[in-house]
Amino acid sequence: MKISIAQQNYHIGNFEENTRKIIAAIEAAKAEGSELIIFSEMSVCGYPARDFVEFSDFIDKCYQAVDQIKAHADTIAVLIGSPAHNTIQKGKDLFNAAFFLYEKEIKAEIHKTLLPTYDVFDEYRYFEPAYEWKIVPYKGKKLAITICEDIWNLGDNPLYRICPMDQLMDQQPDVMLNISASPFDYTHDEDRKSVIKANVQKYKIPMFYCNSVGSQTEIIFDGASLVFDKDANLCGALPMFQEAMSTWELNDDGSINAAILEPASRVPDKELNPATLEPELNIAQVYDALIMGIRDYFTKMGFSKAILGSSGGIDSAVTLAITCDALGKENVRAILMPSPYSTDHSVNDAVQLSKNLGNPYDIIRIDEVYESFLQTLKPVFNDLPFSLAEENIQSRSRGNLLMAIANKFGYILLNTSNKSELATGYGTLYGDMAGGLGVLGDCYKLQVYALAQYINREKEIIPSNIITKAPSAELRPNQKDSDSLPDYTVLDQILYQYIEKRKGPAEIKAMGYDVALVDGTLKMVNNNEYKRNQFCPIIRISPKAFGVGRRVPIVGKYLN
Repeated sequence: MKISIAQQNYHIGNFEENTRKIIAAIEAAKAEGSELIIFSEMSVCGYPARDFVEFSDFIDKCYQAVDQIKAHADTIAVLIGSPAHNTIQKGKDLFNAAFFLYEKEIKAEIHKTLLPTYDVFDEYRYFEPAYEWKIVPYKGKKLAITICEDIWNLGDNPLYRICPMDQLMDQQPDVMLNISASPFDYTHDEDRKSVIKANVQKYKIPMFYCNSVGSQTEIIFDGASLVFDKDANLCGALPMFQEAMSTWELNDDGSINAAILEPASRVPDKELNPATLEPELNIAQVYDALIMGIRDYFTKMGFSKAILGSSGGIDSAVTLAITCDALGKENVRAILMPSPYSTDHSVNDAVQLSKNLGNPYDIIRIDEVYESFLQTLKPVFNDLPFSLAEENIQSRSRGNLLMAIANKFGYILLNTSNKSELATGYGTLYGDMAGGLGVLGDCYKLQVYALAQYINREKEIIPSNIITKAPSAELRPNQKDSDSLPDYTVLDQILYQYIEKRKGPAEIKAMGYDVALVDGTLKMVNNNEYKRNQFCPIIRISPKAFGVGRRVPIVGKYLN
């Protein structure tokens, strides 16, 4: 049997475009002589549609799209994903479903069993889990069809009480087909391979795995669809971060007519779970994910031009370089806004960066704006000593100028804050925390430096002085980040243990970190939840990002 996998980038709620893509791929697969084509989870409407699925009109449009696609499933079978009505009165009104189409009919409807409700997922909010499991017969083969999470319940500590494949094995299937919308993080490529390998080794039949690709606001889907033969050898792989389609021939004995890309012995046996932060880990994938996150956010929102504040610091430099790659240098405007405390070398570094990149830039000094604020506030400030208030006035002045230019010319303001700053509250609300999208908000400072080195891997794009100088907000004389924060080599490791590994203070101290430093750091993280709660969407590249995937109370007492 010739089976095609179509790895596509969908736009949530854009039924016309999603349907057009699906139909085009069906016709292309027919031209290749394929007998079955597989699309990803919720391909009809895009994933995650979230509360859109609570609108009956949205579900109606899903069914209309299925009807359009069904007309092209004549000589070829088509497997697509869509919400489906639950006709049983008890339980949720919808299933997360796969529709098996052939001879212009819906031959089978398969429901997702395991509904993830953790991190960025909230599926049990909307969907009812499957209550029956049946293989789908097609052209002499028995197809075991599952949806994303359904294959992620193996291992020593399973999250769910049931494995759909255990139920399906009684019917002696010949092949597993899994349609997924599985988000990217910098460990996920290895995780995905290990999970599919574990399934193939357990059930001893091949698997065709189709994953979605593209960015949906903060969540990145990296594609990387896979084909494994019955011996758990990797025989097919679609590229990461690209739309693609390919076809393989499945033999009756469970082998695949294709060269083995990775023998089972080289495929990871377990999920990647670094004990400590490894800043360079899969940094090329992180870079490509950020490119896709920026590009899709702009194209799907109907924007083309970005603006950001360029300070001569590492965060704005990396953000600017990545955005020029994502949108084209001519579409990215950098605004340099020196204050009385900005150093000449920082301004010169920012200018040189834009010259290296070739993007337009402006220099707008904020001295007069800043002084005007001070004079206006003088009767209220009453000659009190210089403090955080004066620092934040500079940051908010810059935020106002950036937003004014963005409004005037139709730009989207990109935020340049990193995860270390957001964790510790080292930023100014409505100032340097302003923006429509957080590019580096899920990258620790050490990862930002790793990205800078990656950007400079072939030639110097980011001036070396930006990378080597001590980081500083330059909001008061001779200021350094180290005046307010621990050294990033220590801080980022503590933050990683608390945020990604969910370790409490006693566990982190037991690793050898200074007691007062741990207590102070964790207190900063919890005290600044109110700031992050007002922050823009952040491109997610880690297993635990700020935003929808991390929900903690603002006024909680824990560790405060």
